[in-house]
Formats: sequence, C-alpha cells, structure tokens
Amino acid sequence: MLTKEDIENIIYSGEGYNAEFKVRTPSKVKELTEEICAFANASGGVLLIGVDDNNVIHGAEIDNGKRSSIQNSINEINPHLPTEMYSLEIENKTVWVIEVNSGNQKPYALSGAIYVRQGPNTQKLTSVEQMRDFFQQSNRIYFDETPCLDFNKELDIDEEWFADFKMDSKLSKSVSNEQIINNLRLNSENGNLKNGGVLFFGKQPDMFIETAVIRCIAFEGTTKTQIIDDKVFRGPLMKQYLQSIQWIKSKLNVRYEIKGVGPRKEILEIPETVFKETIINALSHRDYYDKGAKITIEVFSDRVEISNPGGLTSAISASEFGKKSHSRNPLIFGLFVRINMVEQVGSGIGRIKNLLLEAKLPAPIFKTDGIFTVVLERVNTPKSSGKSSGKSSGKSATENWLKYKDLILQNTSIKVAKSGIMILELIHSSPEITIPEMAKKIKITERAIEKNIQKLKEQNLLERRDGDRGGFWKILVD
Repeated sequence: MLTKEDIENIIYSGEGYNAEFKVRTPSKVKELTEEICAFANASGGVLLIGVDDNNVIHGAEIDNGKRSSIQNSINEINPHLPTEMYSLEIENKTVWVIEVNSGNQKPYALSGAIYVRQGPNTQKLTSVEQMRDFFQQSNRIYFDETPCLDFNKELDIDEEWFADFKMDSKLSKSVSNEQIINNLRLNSENGNLKNGGVLFFGKQPDMFIETAVIRCIAFEGTTKTQIIDDKVFRGPLMKQYLQSIQWIKSKLNVRYEIKGVGPRKEILEIPETVFKETIINALSHRDYYDKGAKITIEVFSDRVEISNPGGLTSAISASEFGKKSHSRNPLIFGLFVRINMVEQVGSGIGRIKNLLLEAKLPAPIFKTDGIFTVVLERVNTPKSSGKSSGKSSGKSATENWLKYKDLILQNTSIKVAKSGIMILELIHSSPEITIPEMAKKIKITERAIEKNIQKLKEQNLLERRDGDRGGFWKILVD
C-alpha cells in the first residue's frame, strides 16, 4: 500500500507510463478497468480518482455501491488480476487509489480485447498482427522490464543526470532518488533496478548492456571507403542523445539568419528537430536483445543515415507506419515522455516528413527490414563530410581551412603562435577534441593549451559552442 507521501509525489510528477488520473469516476466504470488492464500488461501502475489532468486535487466520493461496481468490472479481467483499492486524505480531500502490479500471467484481456500502455496513453490492440506481436513480447518479456542483477543503485547511478531529470520532469529536489525509482516502477520485485532504469540513469549502461551506445562515423565522400571521424558515445541515454546531436552539428553546414539588431540565428542544413525525433526513436524502440549491433549515425557528403537494431514490430503494418506507435521498450519510452522529449505518441515520423518539407528538403527514406534506417539527404553541400567551416559556401571544409590559415599568417595585426595554429588545425579535424587530447598531440602542458585558446578567443578566431561539457569548438571564419 502506497503512503500519502508516495501519492503526493505521483500527483506532483503527473500522468505517465505508470500513472493515470481521473477527476471523477466515469459513468462507464469499464473505462477505469481498461486502464487497469493496460497497467497489468505493462509494468504496473497507479490510477488515481479525484485528480485532474493538470495535477490538481479535487477529491472524489465513491460509495459502497460504486466501489462494488468497480470491483465487479475489474473481476471481468481475464485471467484474474488482484488489485488494491483504497482512499487517502490529500490536502483535506479524498483521493481514491487503485494500485496495479505488473501481471505475471500476461496477456490480460477485458471483454476479449487486450489493452497496453504506450507512453502516457492506453491503447487497445485491434489487429491480429498487434495481438500476435504482444503475445511474442509477453513470452520473452520486454527487455527494459527485465531486472539487471549486477547493477548497484548506490554506486552506478549517474547522480548529475538524475538531478537534471528531476528538474526536467518538474519533480521536487527533496524527493529521494529511491522514492522516484519506486514511483516510476523501475524496481523489480526483488529490488533490482530494471534494464530500463539502468539505460536511463546508469553512469555506464554499456558495462551491463554491451551495445547500449551510439556510434557516430563520418566518411569522406559518398561511400564507406574512408573514415574521417569515428566516435562512440556512452552514458545515460539522454547524454548519448545530447552528445550525438553536438557531433552531428559539428559535421553539417550552418547558415546564419540575421533579423534586426538581435543575435544571428543558426540554421542547420537539416533541421535539428529531425535528428531529435530520429535519435530518440532509435533509443526508445531499438531491439536491445540484439547483442550484435549498435545504434549508428553515419554522415556522408550527400546524406546522413541513422540506424538502430530491429525493424518494425509486427504490431505495426506498412500502412500504419508513422501513424501508430508500438515500442519494444515502453518503460524507456515513458521516461522520455516525462521529460518532454516525445511530443505526441505516434507523431514522430509525420513530424520528420513535415519538417523536411518545410525546409524544402527531399523526403526521408525509411528502411524497415532487419535494421531500421532513416536516410536524410543533404543538398547543396560540399563533397566532403568533414567539419563545417560555419558557412555553407560550396567549398570543401579543407579548402576553407587552408584559405583561412593563410589569412591568419598573412595578417600582421594578428599574432598567432605556432602552437595556436596547431590547436586550430586539431580543432578543424575534430571539433569535439578535449584540452588533454590537444596537449598530448602537441606535446605541451594543458595550461599552455588553455592560454593559447584564451588568446584565440580574444582574437575572435575561436569560440566554444554549447558549453564545456558535451559541446564543441568552432573556428570563426570571416
């Protein structure tokens, strides 16, 4: 039985994968039972009556007759599903709680229909393909629901990211991590953190789930003949996303839009939101059971390809692709929803298409067999996928750099030390390079690197983009 504090935290957190609010008992109590059935088919959850969608407590009165009606409806779920129903006084108002555990006899059906949880919503499975896929998933268990036996919650949680998660999901800083883990149902019955929790909050998820990384590769030209940059990003899924976005931004061309006296606006050659939708989709829906493949982002001179293990689930037909959502990892998907990284369930593919259309770019190509791949075409770009010089001039990044280097050397009003030129060359090759890496390559101290960088900044030759952590260097080209 949950405590008053537990319920207050759940209300404050809002609806999600494991929480559903009803301001009053619906006239058709079956609506409640559908939500309960969906929780049982997922990782369990809590249904609160007397709370509205905006997390405001109104209170609700449920007499014995209505309570009996609700219980009779719950008894129609097959197989039998034990639940707890009780009331608590919150802010001097009565809130009714129906607590549902993840069922151990999945699938659970109501009136012959199966209900499942997709993000913060309940979905009724209507097609044979959807039901078949659910039965298959039930037999092997969702990967993100499986306990990770070796993970130590005291040592292996990324505390910095957990604090950011609290802020992004509007949770109180005073609520303990363990309390949030319990409320989000991230613990298994034996107390171990589930794989979904490890992937989302672990410092090094790949220590426990080997392929839980994103590999980013840039190629020279349009083929995979020559690799010019190769990075592997690790850590909690959200950090993998942020690092990957910064890497992509350092590889693509940028144009600047200046309106009035305000700051100039950076416009990436492919809208950044397209990459957000695609990468979050990959992190949420990839097949983590596949131990032979990673999520990969490949940049060519004419296109970007983002791939993740696992094609479409059998619950989504070709005609339904882009219209319906069925996640292999609903727990992870629900956590992304909580921090507003998913705008509307099932709308991501449509949003990608619309953004590219608005940007007057070719429509995306989706390859859905085996490994799910999104191909995004680049247009009017250099024939090199090296680092962007900052302006889409039509010349290659190497040509821009050589011209820029000559201008620096010939400009008598700018004095740049040999080590400064070497730093710029290293940054030109790898915008994400760190100060320790520069010091090692140039064979000078880190302090000397820092002094050179400070001077380059003062001369308006270099700047740091998107912060010290997870950001990249940008050479300023006139």
